[in-house]
Amino acid sequence: MTTNQAVQDAAPIFRHVDEMGWQTIRWPGETGKMLFHPSPENPTHPNAGLLRLEPGAHHPWHRHDFAQVWYILEGEFTIGGRSCGPGTMIMHPDPHFEPELTTATGGLMLIVQYPGPTTGGRPIYGGRFDMAERRPVTEERTDL
Repeated sequence: MTTNQAVQDAAPIFRHVDEMGWQTIRWPGETGKMLFHPSPENPTHPNAGLLRLEPGAHHPWHRHDFAQVWYILEGEFTIGGRSCGPGTMIMHPDPHFEPELTTATGGLMLIVQYPGPTTGGRPIYGGRFDMAERRPVTEERTDL
């Protein structure tokens, strides 16, 4: 390794899920722990963490310009009419739409949202994963 590499290469960042509490997410019955997320200091960081969904949680069809991956850890979900359970990984390229999601059992997912390789669209943290109070679904944008 050269001296220049040591200066340019960033060290890994470690976080543990117990270091933060569950935060309110915009969709009914969803809470999350985004252990990493974009900020003014780090605008290209991904949204990465856990989504916890209560029985009956759901979200409507909506779209994004960023890319993301979901991995179902617990529970059963119906996503766009398809049944998905633990061990299912879902990759959303950019741009993409997310079909309607419902769960009767509730569950837990690992998600990683990252800047779109083709669109450059960035994941949104503020006002989505850290809400003081959830708004009605009809007041949420579904076009980004």
